[in-house]
Amino acid sequence: MAHSYTATVDWQRGTQGFADNKYSRAHTWSFDGGVTVAGSSAPNVLPPPMSRPDAVDPEEALVASASACHMLFFLAFAARKGFTIDRYTDNATGEMAKNDRGKLFVSKITLSPMVLWSGANRPSPADIDALHHRAHEECYIANSIRAEIVITPPASPIA
Repeated sequence: MAHSYTATVDWQRGTQGFADNKYSRAHTWSFDGGVTVAGSSAPNVLPPPMSRPDAVDPEEALVASASACHMLFFLAFAARKGFTIDRYTDNATGEMAKNDRGKLFVSKITLSPMVLWSGANRPSPADIDALHHRAHEECYIANSIRAEIVITPPASPIA
């Protein structure tokens, strides 16, 4: 089953210089559903005004994509098991390191999901571990990237 996904990334120079390498890296990302998101290089890579701190940078987007993909599979698998989730929050982080060629890459993504369960059918810690394991195994993004993905959920379900 082949799927295709599209995004339009648009950057415009405007009246700023270019050859001096001091141009803004602010741009937009537009998606097929009509959502447009402000994008930029990371401000720790290029300080403002060459970057836009309130925009999404590619590294953040990769971390968010890995987190969201894992969450969507986790929710689906929990629902199939008859568990009820009221809230899922993940403060995911990404770490950069140099690869074997000396190039920086996102080497590790740590997912730290906090899940608020409700209802009479509550998962055991083993159930939660199994849900996370299966979600990780099925996640399209995790299967697409070289970064190590670590999941550090709480040891027991949150009441």
